Amino acid sequence: MLQLSERKEFAVMTCQEAGKVAAEYFANRDALLVDQKGAQDWVSEADRNVETFIRDKIRDAWPEDGVFGEEHGASKGTSGFDWVIDPIDGTTNFVNGIPAWTIVLAGVSNAQTQIGVIHDPNVDESYVAVRGGGATLNNAPMRVASGVALEEGTVAVGYSNRIEARHVVPIIADLIEHGAMFHRNASGALSLAYVAAGRLLGYVEEHMNAWDCLAGQLMIAEAGGRIEDQDADAMIRNGGRVIAGTPDVFDTLREIAERAWKT
Repeated sequence: MLQLSERKEFAVMTCQEAGKVAAEYFANRDALLVDQKGAQDWVSEADRNVETFIRDKIRDAWPEDGVFGEEHGASKGTSGFDWVIDPIDGTTNFVNGIPAWTIVLAGVSNAQTQIGVIHDPNVDESYVAVRGGGATLNNAPMRVASGVALEEGTVAVGYSNRIEARHVVPIIADLIEHGAMFHRNASGALSLAYVAAGRLLGYVEEHMNAWDCLAGQLMIAEAGGRIEDQDADAMIRNGGRVIAGTPDVFDTLREIAERAWKT
């Protein structure tokens, strides 16, 4: 199917190489040029240059594929396979010297995410998933937490300037009422990967862009978790809400989120 195995290996290698490029900028961030796109929304020359690095790799290896990225315009392809890039997810962390940021690459065809790679250069962890092929962390099988109740674990809550703050506070309050802990590390992709790896129980955010979430959602599903059924092409166009979690807590998280978002 569209050479998924070869594309997966390419995606892993490319993300790891891009991670090395980004890490050099991170080590020398005092010289980094940083712009503000909006409230609490930053972009650096590292974001732009790492995305260009990934785009060049895709163009050389898969010239007929389409490319969608956070920092540059879309490139339409003819193969029916599209790549979705977040060159540095967690730019706020990156520019402030916090080692919680990732390289994210998803592969999409037939309105479904087929490949997801999230690489964390700070700890040398590569989270990988292929539709129907399971999920791995550094080549070892990855599974969501099992048998852990909401009051025994932690749920990540995303927030950005694209939503109203009043829709976030009730979610945190409701989680606390349920006895759960809440978590936000300013990298939605990394938090989704943590759910797939069994480190967090779930993730909730009212609106995410495709480059932030497609790879992580596939990982959670392939690691035995639950996600909402979404059209990946529609997510690329418009973004959308993300609710994901273990089978033990997913329904409760969806109830909590929908209560908050209807206020």
